[in-house]
Amino acid sequence: MKTNSRYLADVLTTAVAPAIWGSTYFVTTSFLPQGYPLTVALLRALPAGLLLLLIVRMLPTGIWWGRAIILGALNFSFFWAMLFVSAYRLPGGVAGTVGAVQPLIVIALSRFFLGMPIRLLAVLAGLAGVAGVGLLVLTPKAGLDPVGVAAGLAGAVSMAFGTVLTRRWAPAVSNLTFTAWQLTAGGILLLPFALLLEPALPTLSAANIAGITYLGLIGAAFTYLLWFRGLSRIEPSAVASLGFLSPVVATLLGWLALGQSLAPAQIAGFAMVLAGVWLSQRATMPVRPTRPGASQQPANHPV
Repeated sequence: MKTNSRYLADVLTTAVAPAIWGSTYFVTTSFLPQGYPLTVALLRALPAGLLLLLIVRMLPTGIWWGRAIILGALNFSFFWAMLFVSAYRLPGGVAGTVGAVQPLIVIALSRFFLGMPIRLLAVLAGLAGVAGVGLLVLTPKAGLDPVGVAAGLAGAVSMAFGTVLTRRWAPAVSNLTFTAWQLTAGGILLLPFALLLEPALPTLSAANIAGITYLGLIGAAFTYLLWFRGLSRIEPSAVASLGFLSPVVATLLGWLALGQSLAPAQIAGFAMVLAGVWLSQRATMPVRPTRPGASQQPANHPV
């Protein structure tokens, strides 16, 4: 059926974004100078946003100045800042598992802000994804730091609000323009914190420059263009569940490129994450017409 084929194409295209985000840890640890999280986040967002602005040559107008700043903070500035705090204060597995609750938060916020139903299958998919991420990345010695856990939850809530409000506030401009506004706003908001809280970067090597360029052009501009495009076509809960693919890719890269081992629990985690992603898409997939000639336009897939 054409509608389902189009839906599947949109899902697969959107899934490219979190799959690429899964390479962030590898690129950061292998190519970037360590100890400059806010500066790296700034360099990831602001140059990419300004480049896209040069391409689209369109600034926000009216109410969209405020909305672009809010979305830039939720999707980039505050989210990345909390992500780094969580990553520094918690073992990677705990931080990843805490952040994995985001799709469940999106389901609740979508009901409140978008009037979308809470589907049992989507909730089960979110729980399966969280459990799968836990099996992928948690270790028996993982400890809990209250500040780190609070930061991880704050980051998940921030990105969840950004995901839902991006759908609710979608402007009548191209996804490229919308991405440019948010990346630029997020980068500008990060600028004073990076300057005040971190020392100046050392002289960058060719590897450092390559890593920053990758994170900016591919890990930010390209991927968020796909992500926001997906949010304009697919239910936010289904889009958010695709974020489970990031720890899958990160774990695979650790195994392939860094020589890390894969335990049986991690293999089970892979299966649970993929099952969670599949169930989430199944919960929001357009329904086939029930009789010949019937037409049913899914509410979550605007023309």
